Amino acid sequence: MIGRDSLFEPAAHWAAVPQGLPLVALLDGYRDADHTVALSVETMLADDGGQLVAVFDTDSLLDYRARRPLVKVEGNHISDFRSARLDLRLLRDSIGQPFLLLSGFEPDFRWEAFTRALNEVTTHFAVSSVTWAHSIPMPVPHTRPIRVAATGNREEIIEQLSVWKAHVEAPAHALHLLEYQRMQQELDVVSIVVLTPHYLADGAYPAGAMRLLEALGTVDGILVPTESLRERDREFRATFDETLTENDEAVKLVEVLEQQYDGFLKGTPLENPFANADGELPDADKIAAELERYLKSRSDGAN
Repeated sequence: MIGRDSLFEPAAHWAAVPQGLPLVALLDGYRDADHTVALSVETMLADDGGQLVAVFDTDSLLDYRARRPLVKVEGNHISDFRSARLDLRLLRDSIGQPFLLLSGFEPDFRWEAFTRALNEVTTHFAVSSVTWAHSIPMPVPHTRPIRVAATGNREEIIEQLSVWKAHVEAPAHALHLLEYQRMQQELDVVSIVVLTPHYLADGAYPAGAMRLLEALGTVDGILVPTESLRERDREFRATFDETLTENDEAVKLVEVLEQQYDGFLKGTPLENPFANADGELPDADKIAAELERYLKSRSDGAN
């Protein structure tokens, strides 16, 4: 039963949703290094946008001062006003399997109420499992495959996916609350954490999105075409690598990350997956600062 004070409104295809589907939640904002989540959602919605199932109340959940709506001005009048969206859609993957996608902005306000609303949705549709994803910057090189970490209660899947077992305290995402509650209720939930190169964190890095979508295939069997992302990744690498090789110091810094990465995969300490054989971390700040300085100088020189 959907309450009168719910934070969402059922949309046109609410009654068309089959029972027992998996739900994928991809919210951009705070934890979206390299625009991994945003690129993944863009790819998933590229064909037809799916069928709209429910729309969440933007006015109650969004801080407009932090993420202002966009207006389109033509001549002397405003022709469009676009605010951030948060909605639930029914999609089908490349072989026709249906699933639910929650996408849009991460709520700024009312996390408890938002989570209650999501629990209403998952109960109403008897959702079989919830998988959500985010991305964080790490001292890893763009020249190596993107890895993921995972949390949740689907142990076999998590062991298969996760390269890192963390023991940290960190600022939460809104969907961490949903994950925590589902864990308490012993309901299936998995969080995918894509570990992307920290020196590319402010840009759009297609390889991160490709890895996220591949992980969804492992967790829920959802198959999403990634040809467009692969082409974008080839173009990105060609441009970035050409720029990078013009600076010997930047190349050496990336080589340091490659050594750390390769060392870990050969069995370096699991407590700190990006430490070298002596347990020492690379100087991430130095690496990031140098690459950012160099790339900024290239950008400034082109203006």
